[in-house]
Amino acid sequence: GMVSNWTRIPPPLFKKVVIVLIDALRDDFVFGSKGKQFMPYTRQVIEKGTSYSFIAEAKPPTVTMPRIKALMTGSIPGFIDVIVNLNSPALLDDNLIWQAKTAGKRIIFYGDDTWIKLFPKHFVEYDGTTSFFVSDFTEVDDNVTRHLDKVLKREDWDLLILHYLGLDHIGHVTGPNSPLVGPKLREMDNIVKKIHISLVSKEEASLPNLLVVCGDHGMSETGSHGGSSEGEVHTPLLFISSAFEKRNGLLTQPELVQQTDLASTLAVGLGLPISRNSVGNLILPVVGGKTMREQLRFVHLNGFQLSRLLQENTPAYEKDPGYEHFKIAEKSHGNWIKLYLEGNNSEILLNLGKKVLRQYLEALKTLSSSLSKQVAQYDMYSMMVGTVIIMEVLLLLLLSVPKALSSQAEFEVPLSLPLFSLLFYLMCLMLCAIHVIVCTSARNLCYFCSVSWLTAVGVMMLISALMCVILSAIAKIFDNSRLPLKNPVVSSSSWSEIDVLILAGTFGHVLSLGASSFIEEEHQTWYFLINTLCLVLCQELCRNNFLLEECGPQHSTTVKQNFDSIGEASKCKNIDIPGADNSKLGKATSSAEFIKGSDKWISLASPWIILICCRLLRSLNQTGVQWAHRPDFGHWL
Repeated sequence: GMVSNWTRIPPPLFKKVVIVLIDALRDDFVFGSKGKQFMPYTRQVIEKGTSYSFIAEAKPPTVTMPRIKALMTGSIPGFIDVIVNLNSPALLDDNLIWQAKTAGKRIIFYGDDTWIKLFPKHFVEYDGTTSFFVSDFTEVDDNVTRHLDKVLKREDWDLLILHYLGLDHIGHVTGPNSPLVGPKLREMDNIVKKIHISLVSKEEASLPNLLVVCGDHGMSETGSHGGSSEGEVHTPLLFISSAFEKRNGLLTQPELVQQTDLASTLAVGLGLPISRNSVGNLILPVVGGKTMREQLRFVHLNGFQLSRLLQENTPAYEKDPGYEHFKIAEKSHGNWIKLYLEGNNSEILLNLGKKVLRQYLEALKTLSSSLSKQVAQYDMYSMMVGTVIIMEVLLLLLLSVPKALSSQAEFEVPLSLPLFSLLFYLMCLMLCAIHVIVCTSARNLCYFCSVSWLTAVGVMMLISALMCVILSAIAKIFDNSRLPLKNPVVSSSSWSEIDVLILAGTFGHVLSLGASSFIEEEHQTWYFLINTLCLVLCQELCRNNFLLEECGPQHSTTVKQNFDSIGEASKCKNIDIPGADNSKLGKATSSAEFIKGSDKWISLASPWIILICCRLLRSLNQTGVQWAHRPDFGHWL
């Protein structure tokens, strides 16, 4: 009737949907020469079958968990998701899986267990595979495929998701040009063929089925991923269904869409609400076979969802070009509906409908772009203030390292002099002036500008104080370095080889965590550092015991003069010297004859005992990726 029903969710367009997600599937693996050679069935469906093919662009970071979030929520995950990628917590945002479960859809999942962590208790049946055994190219996919024959015969499911990891593992270990890539692509092609034939054979007259083939990310020329190179961000996206028109046999360059568009498209296809935070657009060819009224209804639903998201996140949303375009398209849509309800079926109605559709698509594109920019916009000023404080504290800690590692283990921080200096007050004034300029000229909301002025001034004083303290500490270190040493035998602030090794090892370990391969083999870094540390300790003990023993006679003549300093040094060398009383001096020197007897040999043997124990522990259980297949004591036991 005359009452609008646009707020209701449209009925589903497909009965069953199967999503085949092939990890690290690059676009040229399907559309390039490799696809033609190793994926003949998929290429035949793309060129001559009932399908639509696209290149989906993924936003960095191109790692699995953020990409699954993007595919299922339609939102753009941030770089913090790289960190939680290793231990994925449950996804609490509105998403396609939750909407499908709420609507009573029965979902089955097989593949990467990241999905099970993100969507706990959402699947009626599941079997997870781990993604960290990177040298496993076969079992990790066989454990997914072994369920296929039984599941495809059953009718008790609505959504089937398969996530294959083998191709990603091959890329990590041997690269995209490896001879192992071809057979793996052929295996994936056979799986697509099996699923497609099964879905077509079981179709009913009422609703068709849909097969979606996609990748979460691509891979670089070295086989890794995570960055923003073309190979890493471009993945194929295929929609295969008997509801679509047959292709003409010519493979043209696929249209570029956003990876986030899949969530909106599948929501419409399954008759579900579009996820609340989705910034994706409906991929129109997928619903292109429907009537003009239905197509306009679908794009209006998508536009309404995006405009509502814009209202929630932008105070001046009415001035946004995308919102203005959407309102114009909505008005034109109302005029089209009036003509339609009057029974006008002329060419004018069709042309007006096409015009309204173009207006909606333009509005969707602009709205999605505006929202994507907001998501990728970071509060740079607040981040810079925090970074400056952290770097100042870090520098102060580094300046204290030589003193902290000395025998006294103390570092004097000069406070009174810097805090009452002219530099401190000048810095405070300069930083406050910068704060006023930034906060009065900032167009976007800034957290640090929203705090009270008292808090902001306090933070500026903290930054100024830390800077003055650092400068004062550096000046003091330079002054001390110019003074002659009172005691040449022992220097409390000199760096030993162990100090340098600990510092270099810590920095090296932190830097190594910047690469996923070093994270997978982190134990190798620890083995190297522990072995090196033990050998340096052994060298230090030998030098303390034997070299000092050789210079014993000369040293005994100066014991009385340097007794106090040697007493201090003996604390870190385990030399037991009693009090500095002259009457007890003979007893002290006799009892401190440089660790004679059993204690000396125990201290010398301890690093070698530790090395032997470490070697046994290494052989107890082979871990990591590269040598996990090697025999170890754990297997024999």
